[in-house]
Amino acid sequence: MTTPIRIGIVGMGGFAGWHHNAVARLEEQGEARLICTCDPQAAAFAAQQQSWHLAQRGVRVFEDYRAMLEACHRELDLVVVPTPIQLHSEMHAAVTALGIPVYLEKPPTLDYAELEQMITNDRRSPKASLVGFNFIIEPQRRALKQRLLAGEFGALRAATLSAFWPRPAEYFQRNNWAGRLLLNDRVVLDSCFGNALAHFVHNILFWTGAPDLASWGQIAAVRAELYRAHAIEGADTFFTEADTTSGVTMRFALSHACSGASTHVETVLCDNATIRYVVGGTIEIRWNDGRVDTMPFENFDGLVENHRDYYRYLRGESPRPATTLVDCRPFVTLNDLAHISAGQITMLGADRVTAIRDEKEQKEYLAIAGLSSAVERFIARGEWPSASGWPRPPGDVVTPADLPRLYETVRAMAAARPQVP
Repeated sequence: MTTPIRIGIVGMGGFAGWHHNAVARLEEQGEARLICTCDPQAAAFAAQQQSWHLAQRGVRVFEDYRAMLEACHRELDLVVVPTPIQLHSEMHAAVTALGIPVYLEKPPTLDYAELEQMITNDRRSPKASLVGFNFIIEPQRRALKQRLLAGEFGALRAATLSAFWPRPAEYFQRNNWAGRLLLNDRVVLDSCFGNALAHFVHNILFWTGAPDLASWGQIAAVRAELYRAHAIEGADTFFTEADTTSGVTMRFALSHACSGASTHVETVLCDNATIRYVVGGTIEIRWNDGRVDTMPFENFDGLVENHRDYYRYLRGESPRPATTLVDCRPFVTLNDLAHISAGQITMLGADRVTAIRDEKEQKEYLAIAGLSSAVERFIARGEWPSASGWPRPPGDVVTPADLPRLYETVRAMAAARPQVP
């Protein structure tokens, strides 16, 4: 028998609801016990509280996370923080000041300097916080990376990500920080790259990390072009190239301004083979001699399994969390340097953007014309959209030494935001 991990969850709406469901499942299995939760609009979630059986489970409900911590901190082994990006740092600081570790939803922050403060604050807890990048603990992913590190596929040369996730116009109106660069002069940088598809960006950095399994590619240089089809402050489409300090080239092409099914393909190119990895879909190894190996995905609930994996660490059964705040430095650096390199977010005109009405969903989408072919050329050959007639100059090559330019760059981008009808 294992002692249940005693948990507090900050929030009930949005992705916090998924954590409530995951913890309820693990509580039924004797692995967790929800002690408390909170939400500024707790009364608005009466139906959810009933469906989660909070009263029957003896869960205390608060309207403020600080009041929750004051009342319950001696009973907690862990606090889950699945709140808006701009709240992560202050909530993490409040929890770790009490010596309690945090399960922090991704991204931890998208401000490189704020991340360093969070890393410092995390040392106040005897156990490291977990950042919820869900796919790092996939058994197939870890087995393949071990084979990469062992040299079975030859030297790693490049890794790429192409990812499309169509988002309707209402997605960018769901709260006051969606698609924003700044909120009250604080860095947010909400985007497909930094938030919605961040799992897969982090996965590419994981593939390129060495010499250990728990290593991420370290950023040496970045170049990017950022675009928007939606009338938002931030970018909805990213073309980004980065070199690691070990000489591996990474290319990322991501967009919310697209149509059709959501897709995400991770590709790892080595001297002897190419790995094509689609989370929840297919894993294919194409050897240069013509052989093709496929690996089936095991049944994997990313959120439940990340909770369970973190509990093992908290009980002392494993040496570290799957992703720590320190492990997030390459991801945050890459995202920040992409903005600095681009210098501007190019608004695409009506000649390049098509409005699509989904009658089944009763929702409006915007799709960039020629996006698929532009992504294919960029991923395969490194051909930038600006070289194919997209209306912007090439991005600059920048390095981590340019990170202090982030704030002036983002403020200038925000000042140039399009007028929203």
